[in-house]
Amino acid sequence: MPLPVYPMRTLFAHCIVRKTGIHLFMTTLAMLAPAIATAAGVRGSLIDPPVVLTTLTTSQIDSATASASIQTLSGKAKCDVKVVALHYNSIGTQGEDANVSGVMLVPAGICSGEAALVAYAKGTDVERPHTLANASDSQTLALAAFLAAQGYAVVATDYLGFAKSNYPYHPYLHSDSEASSVIDSVRAARNAASAVGAMLSGKVMFTGYSQGGHASMAAQRAAERDNAAEITVLGGAHMAGPYNLSGYFKNAMAIVGAQAFVPYAITSWQKVYGNVYGNVNDVFQMPYADYIETLLPSATLTFGSLASTGKLPGANNETPDQALNMVLKSTYRTDIETNANNGVFLAAKKNDLLDWTPASKVLLCGGSGDPTVQPAVHQQVMKAAFDSKGLTNVTSVDVDPAIRAVFGAVLTFSPSTYYASYHGTLEPAFCLAQAKPFFDSLVTAGAGLTADADRVFNWAERTYAFVFSPAGQSAALAGYRYRSYGNHYLAVNETGTPHLYYLGPLSLFTVLDLGLLSDFVALAR
Repeated sequence: MPLPVYPMRTLFAHCIVRKTGIHLFMTTLAMLAPAIATAAGVRGSLIDPPVVLTTLTTSQIDSATASASIQTLSGKAKCDVKVVALHYNSIGTQGEDANVSGVMLVPAGICSGEAALVAYAKGTDVERPHTLANASDSQTLALAAFLAAQGYAVVATDYLGFAKSNYPYHPYLHSDSEASSVIDSVRAARNAASAVGAMLSGKVMFTGYSQGGHASMAAQRAAERDNAAEITVLGGAHMAGPYNLSGYFKNAMAIVGAQAFVPYAITSWQKVYGNVYGNVNDVFQMPYADYIETLLPSATLTFGSLASTGKLPGANNETPDQALNMVLKSTYRTDIETNANNGVFLAAKKNDLLDWTPASKVLLCGGSGDPTVQPAVHQQVMKAAFDSKGLTNVTSVDVDPAIRAVFGAVLTFSPSTYYASYHGTLEPAFCLAQAKPFFDSLVTAGAGLTADADRVFNWAERTYAFVFSPAGQSAALAGYRYRSYGNHYLAVNETGTPHLYYLGPLSLFTVLDLGLLSDFVALAR
């Protein structure tokens, strides 16, 4: 007996056939599972079993935030937090096999339900042995307090060239390898979840600070562009990141720390591309030219000791401009600033993040008083680039008024102390305090969508039981929430304006857009 399709015509009366990105849903239903299994065997697969290093209790976290005077920003801890060491497979700058380490923070104690996953990228690091898989690390504690202790699972990469990674160098401010390290950390967290008692909801958000803001934005861009079938991206909160690298090198190199940041980027890009400069002596002053290509990251030195040992200038109260000119040859600096074909400028342009269109929501956060990653050069230019596309899913926040309200006395008493602490100490906590409610809003919106989608699925099962049976369980795949009924599928997209879709024999296995989900929610009530 043929399937009675006539009653379905009413349901499908306003359908239109879409030949857009929606085909991902149809394609991945058949192909995604084996593809992910293959990918997980390499990128993001675990080299070592995940190790629970310790569990931070709520009282320990509260004690740490109270003593750091950030508890008014972070709030009191709701969850204990497991600190888990990860070691996973990734790729290098040329797509070759590489290994990376990192940390996973898992809500524990009374927090036992599903958690959205936040992937974090750290700020500029010059210490090669440094790992975030350390409960005493300041960034790890901040992530625990602001995110994991509030119910989010967190994964944070150490990047290529740090800690357990045997990569020969760190590709500093190289957007593609930053993105791959972060995205593979998401895969590693998923692979580790069951072993460490984590329940992940499948929702992913990105965040990072300073260099990490550049890395997290690169990761969001790559995940939406290349991994939409695998990773459901809710959004990204990118904090004080250098998004406009070409603008920085062209107009604003003399910032606090430039004597480290500039050679770090130049020598990194030379290793990645091979053609940034011809001879190191053409670029750098002596004695730095003798060892600058292997100086960063260092096996033994910190930011402070790089200066105190004389490996880089900065121990004699040099201004940023003076310190930079001691390292970089004046003729080469002028060439970077004036020659559109300069190798450094061209490499910087390759790693700009100004020309992309986020599909999910974006929060840009920074402080207008930041003397290191200056918002006028980066955050404001990034927001203007988004605005020029007519985007409405991007928000930009200046936390400088809040910083001044709390630390204004320090600014009055000792401006040098205030600005020396601004980027590395003051600004991160205030931006994390903005990221947390931003993530909450994304998850809450997703929860409402989940309820609406399930209500419509249940209605379809009741109303058209001869097609949509037996009653199914909802699942997430390729950015959709869906239910399957043999060869019939109903799905709702999880980003953008929610629509209801059908795939199956009634549409000759073509994806049909049935219309706005909200129209069907009204019918289902």
